[in-house]
Amino acid sequence: MRPVVFLRVAAVLTLIHALLHTIGGVYGSPEPGPQLAAVTAMKTNQFLLMGNMRSYWDFYMGMGLGVSIFLTVDAVVFWVLSSLARNDSWRLRPIYAVFAAGYLVFAVNSYEHFFLAPVIVEIVIALCLAAAFFTSKPAAVRV
Repeated sequence: MRPVVFLRVAAVLTLIHALLHTIGGVYGSPEPGPQLAAVTAMKTNQFLLMGNMRSYWDFYMGMGLGVSIFLTVDAVVFWVLSSLARNDSWRLRPIYAVFAAGYLVFAVNSYEHFFLAPVIVEIVIALCLAAAFFTSKPAAVRV
């Protein structure tokens, strides 16, 4: 297969990852009991930080939405790269490698701090980017 296909698959998977992260991770409702108690404590304990009243819930929501934003941006970047890869995939290989390494580190982070579903998706995205890297060929030499 061609790098374009792998990049488009990575783009779609990353966009799905962003949507599910936003729906379940950021705006999901806590279960009654310990989860709800933790969320309540995060929301109610506010403190002054750099001139603003904030809570740990503010940080949780802000970071969660930040991850969703960056996943969405990554999806768009992968789609744009797939269009560029039609003519010049070989020169884009360093970009594929950086993103593939980043998604592998992201998967390790998810394994350490979250659960298996995002780990699997992030590894598949990294594999798609690695496949784009390895299936890229130099442009034909023009005489």
